[in-house]
Amino acid sequence: MGRIGIIGGSGFYDMEDLKSKKWVRVKTPFGRPSDKFLLGKYKNKEVVFLPRHGRGHKISPTDINYRANIYGMKYLDVKRIISVTACGSLKEKYRPLDFIIPDQFVDRTSKGRKSTFFEKGIVAHVGFAHPVCTGMAKVLYDEVRKLNVRVHLGGTYINMEGPQFSTLAESNLYRSLGFDIIGMTNMTEARLAREAEICYVTLAAVTDYDCWHEQHEKVTVDMILDNLKKNIQSSKMILRGILSAIDVERKCSCQEALRYSIATNKKAIPNKLKKRLDIIIGRYM
Repeated sequence: MGRIGIIGGSGFYDMEDLKSKKWVRVKTPFGRPSDKFLLGKYKNKEVVFLPRHGRGHKISPTDINYRANIYGMKYLDVKRIISVTACGSLKEKYRPLDFIIPDQFVDRTSKGRKSTFFEKGIVAHVGFAHPVCTGMAKVLYDEVRKLNVRVHLGGTYINMEGPQFSTLAESNLYRSLGFDIIGMTNMTEARLAREAEICYVTLAAVTDYDCWHEQHEKVTVDMILDNLKKNIQSSKMILRGILSAIDVERKCSCQEALRYSIATNKKAIPNKLKKRLDIIIGRYM
């Protein structure tokens, strides 16, 4: 079944429940990942954990090496990724300390993040209409509902650049467009996971109302970190449930996302490039 990957966001640096834990460094053709990967076991499941911003929160959202992170997960035989992330709410109904499992993403980044493995001699156009693995999202939602936690299935996550928070005008613009939550990282992860044929789902923990809510206190790092601490324990309970509930075999189309997506003639792809991307494209060459 392969391993289950967990990418932890702000304040989420370890998984205490894992047994036989070991931190390992993975070299990738795309540079260094955010940190070492933590390998371990939860009951009968093999798990790989990665702190998105590095232990100690040293890497800004713009500077994360997303390609190295997802490549590393693929190298370690990860078949599914659960992304635990903090977000701001753009709607009254999504309250701080709620959880959202979004099913859509919109990209508003501006610094040219590397969001594809396919470049410099190979082109692939991967279907991305539905960026989240629907099967995993349903399992995750069912597990969260078993706990005394407010959770919402579906919604649109707008990926802003950061590291600054939104201006009031931006926040109101995003609300007028009907977006639900706002964050700084998950769109790029989702794109690369799809190219790597890894199932991907986001567990988004609401920390604040961005800056649009007139009767809510201003968004501050202290407030967000306080809500993060409250959400971390809930997140770990949720992860225990989904790790136990995930099926052994994948039945979704995520595992064949590249089957008809590589546009470049096989003979035209340089051998050096084939070797560089072997763990991603090897079975189609």
